[in-house]
Amino acid sequence: MKIHITGRHLKLTPAIRSYVEAKFSKAEKYFDNIVWAQVTLSVEKRAHQAEVILHAGRQTLRALAQAATLYAAIDLASDKVDGQLRKLKEKLKNRHKPGQSAPEVAEREMDPRPVRFSVIKQVPMSAMTAEEAAAEMERLGFVFWMYNDSESGDVNVIYRRQDDSFGLLQPARKGSR
Repeated sequence: MKIHITGRHLKLTPAIRSYVEAKFSKAEKYFDNIVWAQVTLSVEKRAHQAEVILHAGRQTLRALAQAATLYAAIDLASDKVDGQLRKLKEKLKNRHKPGQSAPEVAEREMDPRPVRFSVIKQVPMSAMTAEEAAAEMERLGFVFWMYNDSESGDVNVIYRRQDDSFGLLQPARKGSR
């Protein structure tokens, strides 16, 4: 693998070059078809940055890391590239595996259970608007409220959603969905 190292606003010493080559030559343990890597090291103010673009066959991987020291930025970028290569290798390895069948369902889960109600309440239904129904539901501390819609005369249900907004269930008319 050919590693091209570029420095911006810093002088590339032989120690930095050998460190980068040692770090990124380890990437060949994942793929033997890595063509080349472009490593760009830069310093801006107090932040050191390492950017890596690696070409492995038809894949191009990119990692960008910033740290307080140049060596730490190189380490972070190397770790990111290693993680991407591991993920890519696992993806390619699993691509040719046969699919798994769904787990068997136990017999007792297949049997329909009788529906039992712990509480049955009868509530008077009065005609109101959706806003009035929401206010009534809030006043009583319920999560849903069934009411007769004053405009259509239909039975509607207003309910509180998980994101604290309201939902409204209305009966569907024939031919509408």
